[in-house]
Amino acid sequence: MKISENTSVSMPIRNMVMIIAGVVAGVIAYTELTGRLTSLETSRELFEADLLKKSEQLPTDQEQFMLLEALFSDVEKLQKNQEQNMTNKVNIEFTQKQLEKLLTDVEELKDKVRQNGSHQ
Repeated sequence: MKISENTSVSMPIRNMVMIIAGVVAGVIAYTELTGRLTSLETSRELFEADLLKKSEQLPTDQEQFMLLEALFSDVEKLQKNQEQNMTNKVNIEFTQKQLEKLLTDVEELKDKVRQNGSHQ
């Protein structure tokens, strides 16, 4: 068999489309794979750099950072508690006003009942 530049090859169009689709899928898969590898390598390098920075810190610095984090969480809890107390105060004041109005209304009703009893 002699192959030259003038040798013709006949192939169904469906086979050619499948070959092109396979090549495109391979290129896309390769691109995604290299992108993912690059991302993982970058993450690993950043993680190692963070570990190196932390290993350079003195134990007292690490302890201070832990204390600061604990204090921040305590402050957040206190702020939430204070907000709840503020709502409770508003509710208590509202309830007090309602109770005072109720007592006034009850006294008025008592007076009316007394007046009705004395007229008979």
